[in-house]
Amino acid sequence: MFASEEDERDPRLQAISAAIRVVPHFPKPGIMFQDITTLLLHPKAFKDAVDIFIDRYRDMEISVVAGIEARGFIFGPSIALAIGAKFVPLRKPRKLPGRVISEEYVLEYGTDCLEMDVEAVQPGERAVVIDDLVATGGTLCAAIKLLERVGAEVVECACLIGLPELKGECKLNGKPVYILVEPRQ
Repeated sequence: MFASEEDERDPRLQAISAAIRVVPHFPKPGIMFQDITTLLLHPKAFKDAVDIFIDRYRDMEISVVAGIEARGFIFGPSIALAIGAKFVPLRKPRKLPGRVISEEYVLEYGTDCLEMDVEAVQPGERAVVIDDLVATGGTLCAAIKLLERVGAEVVECACLIGLPELKGECKLNGKPVYILVEPRQ
């Protein structure tokens, strides 16, 4: 579900979208890279993005905000603090000390892996997964699987940017995906 479907008149969404730089042909020809680092240079738009997520999750009894490395780390901690949840980083391989569980996923050019501290989430905790962008959904699906393997209930995935073909009743592994804005061209 796109945030714009809930309130098409929300001027914050337009400002958020305008603050995201589009870099053509990066990292390879044909890709229109959505660079959120420029959003971070606009404090009001950045705060508005975080606030929209906070408003959505404040009353959902979320106890875990799981952020996908690295851009999920930008939004996740602020959201977690504001709603009284813990932040759980989902990292690339060999970045976490201690016992971890891993989940591989397929990319269009190979495979990758996410890891989570095995003791970070308890069975029955309600979780939201956050990342900057959803394209194919492979990374988010791996995150959902990690959390469910330790007994968490994944309530929803949340992304700043989502591809237009995901508009409407988008689900990954049966979980809804909440998206603030569509990518700019």
